Amino acid sequence: NTIEFTGTLHATVVKQVRLKNPSNNTLAYNAFLVGRDADDFILPKGSTVTIPPLKQGFVNVEFTIRFLHPAEAVLILISNKVDRIDGATLTFSLKSEVKNIEPVGMIRYRSPCYEL
Repeated sequence: NTIEFTGTLHATVVKQVRLKNPSNNTLAYNAFLVGRDADDFILPKGSTVTIPPLKQGFVNVEFTIRFLHPAEAVLILISNKVDRIDGATLTFSLKSEVKNIEPVGMIRYRSPCYEL
């Protein structure tokens, strides 16, 4: 699965990954960000999520678009054993794309084009 972070240059985009627990046991996951641009992605609510039986949990991923080139990383969710139950390891591809560039400010300057 790929999670796309699209927006304006210098904008912060937050995506939420929903994890469902269909079992009758509690599941817990540790989240890791790896890859070329992993340092640009943030897990603002921490890297651990616990999902009660037959419920769902969420992992937030935050990215601030700082460059024009696309950023890439991988979100890996590795299960912790809770109640002697081990969940599947989950991976998500994270990619960014700049859709718009807004000027931070404008400066007007008047000068001659050519002077002898």
